[in-house]
Amino acid sequence: MRRAFATPPPRRRLLYVPVHAKFVIALSLAIAWTGFSVWMSQRWLADLAEIVTPAGALIIIGFIAYVPGFMNAFLVATILIDRRPIHRPPIAYPPVSILVACYNEALNIGDTLTSLALQDYPGPFEVIILNDGSTDDTLMATARMIGALQARTHGTLRLVNFAANAGKSAVLNRGLGIAAHDLIVTVDGDCWLRQDALTRIVERKLSDPRGTEAVAGSVLVRNSRRNLLTAAQEWDYFHGIAAVKRMQSMFHGTLVAQGAFSLYTRRALLSVGGWPPCVGEDIVITWAFLKAGYRVGYAEDALVFTNVPHEFRQFANQRRRWSRGLIEAFAAHWPMLFKWRLSTLFIWWNLLFLPLDLVYTFAFIPGLVLALFGIYWIAGPLTLAVLPLAALWNWFIFRVQRKMFRAQGLRVRRNPVGFLFYVFAYSLLMQPVCVAGYFAEVAGLRKTWGTK
Repeated sequence: MRRAFATPPPRRRLLYVPVHAKFVIALSLAIAWTGFSVWMSQRWLADLAEIVTPAGALIIIGFIAYVPGFMNAFLVATILIDRRPIHRPPIAYPPVSILVACYNEALNIGDTLTSLALQDYPGPFEVIILNDGSTDDTLMATARMIGALQARTHGTLRLVNFAANAGKSAVLNRGLGIAAHDLIVTVDGDCWLRQDALTRIVERKLSDPRGTEAVAGSVLVRNSRRNLLTAAQEWDYFHGIAAVKRMQSMFHGTLVAQGAFSLYTRRALLSVGGWPPCVGEDIVITWAFLKAGYRVGYAEDALVFTNVPHEFRQFANQRRRWSRGLIEAFAAHWPMLFKWRLSTLFIWWNLLFLPLDLVYTFAFIPGLVLALFGIYWIAGPLTLAVLPLAALWNWFIFRVQRKMFRAQGLRVRRNPVGFLFYVFAYSLLMQPVCVAGYFAEVAGLRKTWGTK
């Protein structure tokens, strides 16, 4: 796609640090922090070795302290030196096809279609709603909304109904075959897009380095006021997920262009065979892009708000599905572990999630229980010593995200109770659920969407 911009390119900064140099800087700082952590923990390591053997102590402390410390240090260092490419409006905006795969979304599809119809995108766009054999009133609700909204938008809205449920991947591939344009955007049927979301994600695609064939939008929580669980998820999306995507995109390898809101090029989708038939279709296809040598970016200011699970059962099903998707990605694209590019670090990073979650579930959580009875083998004073670092990391990420919000005229909602739950208790729920997802995938249990 030829790029023609309405504004001249920005001047290069007086001190320009290449991406590879930034990677070395962040990696060096993370290694230095990890080395300091190892030195500080020698007494803890020796005491625990007397109880669970030296190898056991190294595994437990390594995945409780060393590996998370390395990850957090690398993340903070990366964001400190990150300078996002400036959005450059093109002379003419390319046409876009938006695919909305929905199944039993009668309660949400109206809001989603309204937000899509009201997009301020300067170019032509079409919205194709793909009803995947819904058994509720999704079909009728969608038809009514199209009739009400068509006159209010300069885009086109159309409904494609599939009588039998085929799964998200199948209907997205069918939608790709129907779509008229070369830029493809996917949106979930329970999302609300900010009015400029489509404009910003396309501008990010056009402003990013050549070879960018997909861009993930920024997904945030819409129903955070529902209860404590949704309040904590607001911080997970706002802090954790957003920060990790920003870091990964700086080194040309966002690992998940999530189906809730992402942009892809048709040629890249076709070159990898479209969306694969699995529960983690978004992560698997993103890794296929990276394997093919494509760059995957991240538009931190292209905002979409989604309804997250408000019941623990729904939350557990969703996170198990995400964990199963990670295993699917490794099964399909394990050679990525040995591909020479900056983003390979994050593939190994994801591989470490498995032992991290296992150690947290079967060692750290029992260690917390023992600490309540005065037995500090695993959780103790040195564990508390990392809390100031965690507070500093969260404060720093908050400032970065708040700056982005303010630039768009938004204000971060006060949510201190949700934040405290997110910092101190959220992992106690999430990581055991992730472990259950890993076991379910390895055991070959039946796969379902499982969040409704």
